[in-house]
Amino acid sequence: MINRSAFRAATRQIRASVRPSVTRRQASSSSATFDWEDPLAAKELYTEEELAIQDTARQYCQERLFPRVLEAYRNENYDRKILEEMGELGLLGASIEGYGCAGVSTVASGLITKEVERVDSGFRSGMSVQSSLAMTGIYEFGSQEQKDKFLPGLAKGKILGCFGLTEPNHGSDPGSMESVAREHPTKKGYYSLSGTKTWITNSPISDVLLVWARLESTGKIRGFLIERDQCPPGTLETPAIKNKTALRASITGMIQMDDCPVPAENMLPNIEGLKGPFTCLSSARLGIAFGTMGALEDCLARARTYALERKQFKGNPLAKYQLIQKKLADAATDAAYGTLAATQVARLKDEGKAVPEMISMVKRQNCDRALVNARVLQEIFGGNAASDEYHIGRHVANLFVAQTYEGQSDIHSLILGRAITGVQAFV
Repeated sequence: MINRSAFRAATRQIRASVRPSVTRRQASSSSATFDWEDPLAAKELYTEEELAIQDTARQYCQERLFPRVLEAYRNENYDRKILEEMGELGLLGASIEGYGCAGVSTVASGLITKEVERVDSGFRSGMSVQSSLAMTGIYEFGSQEQKDKFLPGLAKGKILGCFGLTEPNHGSDPGSMESVAREHPTKKGYYSLSGTKTWITNSPISDVLLVWARLESTGKIRGFLIERDQCPPGTLETPAIKNKTALRASITGMIQMDDCPVPAENMLPNIEGLKGPFTCLSSARLGIAFGTMGALEDCLARARTYALERKQFKGNPLAKYQLIQKKLADAATDAAYGTLAATQVARLKDEGKAVPEMISMVKRQNCDRALVNARVLQEIFGGNAASDEYHIGRHVANLFVAQTYEGQSDIHSLILGRAITGVQAFV
């Protein structure tokens, strides 16, 4: 039986030690007010350094990226100098220790991602592939020589990277990949890679390509670092995929390998199987969970401004009407909840307590809710939503892709379902 008096005494002692100067009466009469841009005061969970990093990222994104986004989106023109600019600020591979990287928390890295996607998902995609996929793969599984050779240049944006996993016939089923690596028939100490990867962000402009292929000798999947300038003509092609309907501010292409020679020392030595690419994808997926909340927050801010300024029905602002307010309330709620969830998982990751299913949950939920809410907020603009100068339509198109790549939401549902039931539903 609980000793209630002792329990109450212990509770009072804990409260006094945690917040000795704040009583319940004082707390209830505080001057705190509701902030529609941060409804659940997520900023209270961040350190001063994390807030400073977010401010730096926001300033860069709004001053340097936003003025370029319409031209980039309209013309499918990605400026590779963007990654150099991000590298100068320490935004690339931000959570990696050493090699010219900032070595900040996963939360800080997520807040950077959020600010970039607040401008455009395509800009965030270019950064994520460089940081979370290419750099993480080398940092986690590369040899010391590989880390020393590639990471400093990637961190500065002087070297551009990409990540080749998805194939034309195998998107959500990478275990069936057809790309193959065999011992080179004439060059001793080399592998010969053949196969095709598709929907690869940054591939047309990448200097180093982290490609996953199956060893012909063992059937095991391994990672290889292909250096473009070391490939003989005709062995490596990276054509761009044009006329996309979304993510047009990033550059996307294929990787076509035809007996492409790769030195054996360029194979990642410390990993085999799908754990390698999935580890990289988990890092990127958590970044997407933060990033999509940035895109949703931008949609919310633009819809709110439009609803307050647009007059209809006897000169009333659209914001006066109940259906409009409900759309705004739903979006603000999902953005606040999603930010808190991503922050929690990022903290757990830094403590070594996160598991892949957590990342699947926040990636799935945040992508889904960002897409649903952005689409509903689009209705506030009426016909004007079709004009790219209002930006909302661009976000909606981009968020469909964010919900689809790096694990479509249905796939993450099956990952969670397996974890809940212990029953495999993929086969």
